[in-house]
Amino acid sequence: MEKFLVWLEEKFMPPMARLAEQRHLKAVRDGVISTLPLIIVGSFFIILAQPPVEALQEMVAPYVGDIMIPFRMTVGLMSVYAAYGMGYSLARSYKLDGVSGGVLSLATFLMMNVPLNVDGVLNEAMEAGIEGADPIGFVLPMGNLGGAGMFTAILSMIVAVEIMRFMTVRNFTLTMPEQVPDSVARSFEALFPATVVIVFAWIVRVMLGFDINEMMMAIFSPLIEISGNNYFGVMLPVLLVTVLWAAGIHGMSVIGSVMRPAWLVMLDANIEAVADGGAMTFGEGGLPYIAPEPFYQWYVWVGGAGATLALAILLVFSKSAYLKQVGKFSIIPGLFNINEPMIFGAPIVMNPILAIPFILAPVVTTTISYFAVSFGLVSGLTIMAPWTLPAPIGAWMASGGSFAAVFLVLLNILVALVIYYPFFKVYEKKMIEEENAEMQEKEENREVVTA
Repeated sequence: MEKFLVWLEEKFMPPMARLAEQRHLKAVRDGVISTLPLIIVGSFFIILAQPPVEALQEMVAPYVGDIMIPFRMTVGLMSVYAAYGMGYSLARSYKLDGVSGGVLSLATFLMMNVPLNVDGVLNEAMEAGIEGADPIGFVLPMGNLGGAGMFTAILSMIVAVEIMRFMTVRNFTLTMPEQVPDSVARSFEALFPATVVIVFAWIVRVMLGFDINEMMMAIFSPLIEISGNNYFGVMLPVLLVTVLWAAGIHGMSVIGSVMRPAWLVMLDANIEAVADGGAMTFGEGGLPYIAPEPFYQWYVWVGGAGATLALAILLVFSKSAYLKQVGKFSIIPGLFNINEPMIFGAPIVMNPILAIPFILAPVVTTTISYFAVSFGLVSGLTIMAPWTLPAPIGAWMASGGSFAAVFLVLLNILVALVIYYPFFKVYEKKMIEEENAEMQEKEENREVVTA
């Protein structure tokens, strides 16, 4: 194990660290994360529209359409918000104007979604005497503005900001006198890049009729299907995250940047299935995906990456003075899924003894959770609950009020305790021996000074 960790540090860690700092991946990560408050708030309206109690479902049934409006305007438009956030972040990484980068990215994304003129259909409805059928002109279909459009938003961000950077570096911009306010000057500086970006998007989408959304979904559908429903695809992010953390790299920063767009597509599809009256369980007539991001957050990362809440509990009762102290300052953050104090305090990083259960425990809890959801024993997940909630509460909320989800979380904590325990005892024995040796050395030094 020590040789493996040395290999990780010397060979595997440097390229992964560079990948985590790659500017386009960072822009995706920052832009998507900026939408999480809206996704969290919007997804809670699913609970209001589809309460876990049947009597309440009958009460709210006439108002489901109105209740779902906040969801439609937040989760249903997540790619719109992300397009701006990603463009802003990428532009700032090039030391360009972030607002201009965000606006150009958003404009490019919207240009890839052609509006429809529905006047003809509505006029026919009016002639047929259907009430409320008034012409409304062009409408922008929302189908590709939510999670399904995330990959298109990423591509739009790259194209828009890279065109802006290319033209700025080569001074193909409109420079204003110094007397002009900065905000106005920045707007005019983006005029030529905006022209190129809009014309380019117009030619691609309208004149050539090339559907970027369709192409991107065709490319990434296998990734989504494998990582959403295939056991080995679900397991792969777990292994990569824990192995990177064991080597000292923030695993979710690296893997999350790559996987989060796919996870959001899965979450959006699950939410839509429930909004259309589907069951909260996986399978036909229910949820299309097993493992959107909340699956990992609530069923796997109990206490943080590595399912470390179990280890924090063990450390609190340790006979080692040092480990007991680590447990005391780690247990409260661990309850809220913050485990950096333990990862670097125990430490788990580059620790051959604790790295094994740190990787193994999530593998086992992922296996249990995958088959529990797959067989319909536990509800799937449709709500992006705040990640700092204690796991049982977060799982209950994310599953729409399923107590089976709470039971699964508690079971996974118990399983992780069993896995961590023997490795914890070995490490505890080692630490106690080191503490005793240190105390003995201090006593000997004190006797020498006294003499």
